[in-house]
Amino acid sequence: MQLVEVKKKNFSDYLQFIDTETMDELAFLVQKLKNKKIAMISATAYGGGVAEKMHSLVPLMQDLGLQVDWWVILGHDEFYGVTKTFHNRMQGQEGKLTPEQKEIYRRYNQTNAAHMQGWPYDIFVIHDPQPAALIAYREKREHENWLWRCHIDTSTANKDCWDFLYQYTKLYNAVIFTMKDYILGDYFEKADIITPSIDPLSLKNIALDKEKAEAIISRFGIDPLRPLICQVSRFDPWKDPLGVIDVYKIVKKEFPSVQLALVGSMATDDPEGWDYLYNTLRRAGEDYDIKVITNFNGISDLEVNAFQTVSDIILQKSLREGFGLTVAEGLWKGTPVIGGNVGGIKLQIEDGVTGYLVETVEECAEKTLTLLRNPLLAAEMKDAGREKVKKEFLVTGNILHYLRLFRRLVQPAF
Repeated sequence: MQLVEVKKKNFSDYLQFIDTETMDELAFLVQKLKNKKIAMISATAYGGGVAEKMHSLVPLMQDLGLQVDWWVILGHDEFYGVTKTFHNRMQGQEGKLTPEQKEIYRRYNQTNAAHMQGWPYDIFVIHDPQPAALIAYREKREHENWLWRCHIDTSTANKDCWDFLYQYTKLYNAVIFTMKDYILGDYFEKADIITPSIDPLSLKNIALDKEKAEAIISRFGIDPLRPLICQVSRFDPWKDPLGVIDVYKIVKKEFPSVQLALVGSMATDDPEGWDYLYNTLRRAGEDYDIKVITNFNGISDLEVNAFQTVSDIILQKSLREGFGLTVAEGLWKGTPVIGGNVGGIKLQIEDGVTGYLVETVEECAEKTLTLLRNPLLAAEMKDAGREKVKKEFLVTGNILHYLRLFRRLVQPAF
């Protein structure tokens, strides 16, 4: 296990996003939990939405006065290859786990659990399938509470994979899903719903001067004077970057000057991502108006911010999606978002008000053309999208939901 060092954040900077009543409740909950030690455990310290959320959630909880640490498990390619299969199967991919895959998964969880003996924590929050079996290999002390946080769209989960994972997740004191539709298994009163969130003051989401943003994207060969469509996501079949390229090709017939940027980071726990990146590059071919850009090309949070700020339209054409933080990020910046009509995207996009929900490549292209033809319509969506994110999807609200749950677990009579 490796302890993640997080950069300090000041919660006082976030008071502009919450009302007095919320701040009073946060202060009350912190007072009740101040003597409890909390461990967040995930698969990786960077790359992907879970790590991104942790880099805001953990330091802000710490600044509020809570004792919170963030740990990442240790693994190698064979383990992450197996857990990538878990991820795909949990989102509906067919197939059965092999005995060897199960043995690899158990062995790495057992090895990581051995590092946890004697840990002084009262609350463990385990994120996603990779470390879910830790609870079975560490002697659970009487005062401990274990929470499993599932960030995946499990509404159509592969039964074989789910049954294997359920033998571990049913041991937890509580489980957290993003939507009710994702809850499988007989968790009864153990299940809670908490939507993910964005950090409005992170480098990725702070207000960025448009001229500065245009200068940044120009470094990647983008012409800021021409229309720009952008999708920010991992290179993953569920994110459908190949479908996004097909959308672009349809749109380009009417708007020959349109450009497409596919922006993503390569995560350490996603070895399959490289193969799909190469598939994406092959589909893009020699069209120089398609830019495929990763963290290995110099993309960091500031550059993502610039692309989302300058883009005329942001796509998140996912086929499965636990939540899709990039949707909230785009809406926060006042950019219309067209997203797949799946999972947590449906929680964020109000169809026809803050963007559009689509089912197919053709429908996505049609809605993209609608917005490019009608810039006034796109402008009308700006305020509605930002207001929705402020009310429902900021990190301040996320912290409040977590603390309420922690409080109920450690003092059930509350």
